[in-house]
Amino acid sequence: MHEYSIVQSLLDSCEENAQKNSATKVTKVVVKIGVMSGVEPELLKTAFDTFKEQTICDGAEFIMNIQPVVIKCNSCLNESILKKLEYSCPRCKSVELDIIDGEDMYLMQLELE
Repeated sequence: MHEYSIVQSLLDSCEENAQKNSATKVTKVVVKIGVMSGVEPELLKTAFDTFKEQTICDGAEFIMNIQPVVIKCNSCLNESILKKLEYSCPRCKSVELDIIDGEDMYLMQLELE
């Protein structure tokens, strides 16, 4: 389960940001998780809730925003959200696509005290 190592990195980032801002506590952590990121949201939440204890994030609310796959068609230049993982443009059916969003996980927001 790589979610545990992701959570450790996330907690380290929270600690660094809190120190930079002279904060003593993190009250909210918001992440964006792409559906193609390879991260399992429920496992990530469980890992965060387990490992946040006795850290600067102890008691912090954990919010996950799930990002669908956003593509741009290289043929018709249409940008759209893929409803299913069918790799073709919904408008022109071309398979010449670039993925714009939905492959990564990002720390989006922290609330600090």
